[in-house]
Amino acid sequence: MESLLISINIILAVILIISVLLQKSEGGALGLGVSQDNFTSTRSVGSFLTKFTSIVATLFIVCSIAIVAISRDELRETQSVFEKQEEEDSSLPQIPQSK
Repeated sequence: MESLLISINIILAVILIISVLLQKSEGGALGLGVSQDNFTSTRSVGSFLTKFTSIVATLFIVCSIAIVAISRDELRETQSVFEKQEEEDSSLPQIPQSK
């Protein structure tokens, strides 16, 4: 189940990257912004891409949270790193306790 969610998450990440790169810049920092000539046609495409990007981003976040929840359930069965280290080092000499 976890590997399926990771695969879906990778696919969603690639789709999200592509959808963000397809959008036109509205800041105009390099002169690549929306021109006034194509304002009406670009606005409808921009609106679709904006909605599509937000939906894919939401699915990506939900999938990421699901992966963390599944991983956390598997980790609860194990011990902490300090407990494992104490069990492994039991053969080493111990520091005497002060009274």
